[in-house]
Amino acid sequence: MKRFIEPGDRSQITLLPECLDDYISEENPIRVVDVLVDELKLYQLGFEGAEPAATGRPSYHPSVLLKIYIYGYLNQVQSSRRLEREAQRNVELMWLTGRLVPDFKTIADFRKDHGDAIRLVCREFVLFCRRLKLFADGVIAVDGSKFKGVNNRDKNFNEHKLQVRMQQLEQSIDRYLAELDRADRDPAMVLPERVARLQEKVAKIKGQMREISAIEQQLQSTQERQISLTDPDARSMATSRLGSAVVGYNVQAAVDAKHHMIVAHEVTNAVTDRGQLAAISKAAQEAIEHPKPIVLADRGYFEGYGILECERAGIATLVPKPLTSNSKFEGRFDKRDFVYDKRRDVYRCPAGEIAIYRFTAIEDGKALRKYWTSNCGGCHLKQQCTPAPARRISRWEYEEVLEKVQARLDAAPEASKFRQRTIEHVFGTLKAWMGATHFLTKTLPNVRTEMSLQVLAYNLHRAIKILGASTLIAEMKS
Repeated sequence: MKRFIEPGDRSQITLLPECLDDYISEENPIRVVDVLVDELKLYQLGFEGAEPAATGRPSYHPSVLLKIYIYGYLNQVQSSRRLEREAQRNVELMWLTGRLVPDFKTIADFRKDHGDAIRLVCREFVLFCRRLKLFADGVIAVDGSKFKGVNNRDKNFNEHKLQVRMQQLEQSIDRYLAELDRADRDPAMVLPERVARLQEKVAKIKGQMREISAIEQQLQSTQERQISLTDPDARSMATSRLGSAVVGYNVQAAVDAKHHMIVAHEVTNAVTDRGQLAAISKAAQEAIEHPKPIVLADRGYFEGYGILECERAGIATLVPKPLTSNSKFEGRFDKRDFVYDKRRDVYRCPAGEIAIYRFTAIEDGKALRKYWTSNCGGCHLKQQCTPAPARRISRWEYEEVLEKVQARLDAAPEASKFRQRTIEHVFGTLKAWMGATHFLTKTLPNVRTEMSLQVLAYNLHRAIKILGASTLIAEMKS
């Protein structure tokens, strides 16, 4: 192998072995992980075993297992079995753990048993970044994304799915029974082996039908609209792709617009984002400690009481209103064409007529004031307005809050694109790190722990990119 770099002799014995620390550069992210965990007060965060017991077999210190998990999620290694293998062969992990090699069961149990404490570690790092003034601007983008759970779509049922599946089984069993009847009438038409096979299929389908009936009874006995057999907390959720659905969880995230770091997150099994705005916005406000943050969200978050709760908490929201009315689509005037006069408490229609207040109705838990004019019958614009005898305009008792939000949106036409640039790539990065299967654990508490580790790894990666490993280590130690 002339004129090539020659490899070293594998059998060569060195007099002075190389130091393990020499393999780890000063800017290596694992040095940040090491200092981060060592600076944490693990006992106060709720990690069991941080104080050694007087008797019994010695255990691994929680810091060792926490370092293994943070390293694993930083390097897209989430499985406890894979982490065990990495601890045996990975030089970085050997350095981080001091050559300790816990078995996969110990590693997996640590994540399962310390969910609350791990989520507090994620929060502690967000507070540390706040002290470094990484969230100073106070502009937050909020969104939700569907992540796959450990539950196949065929193991998720709702009432419609059960009916369709039962119909399919009934059609199959009718077809097999008809063939068996034909065999009874003329045994020569169907081979004996085929008859035995058909009888096995009929028995199997009857067993499946009994299982479907049991699932239907279980669904009717609960208040849930769907049931998942593998992961009971997973839910079937529609995605942005037309006609597609994911059985999993709805991950809510609030991302800082300046450095694209996740300041707050939550995992729910709510199938839509509606009703999630207030909780995630207030969590973000508390995390960044900003008196009047600005929150950007998409149409899926538009809900009157949620927006009202944000406004009362001092959070300025920019949430576009969904275009659910058919009036504009059918070429007629919509509500925006009717001008409200606050002083007189009336609406002026496009024809110049005055719609006065008539009564208040309660719809979907909201008090809606109804307005209309008595001159709709002879109006020359009636065909462009309504097919009904009169056009009625509804006004929520807190409509001024929604009008304030709309005014903010009108003044910021680029808000939607800015929100997308801020948060969409965050979810894309997380899903790429997690792989095709997304979550590896079952039930909501375990999934929340897994998501907190992903968020901690993501924020740690962003902080290292922004400040550098050496600067971050110095700030942690100060």
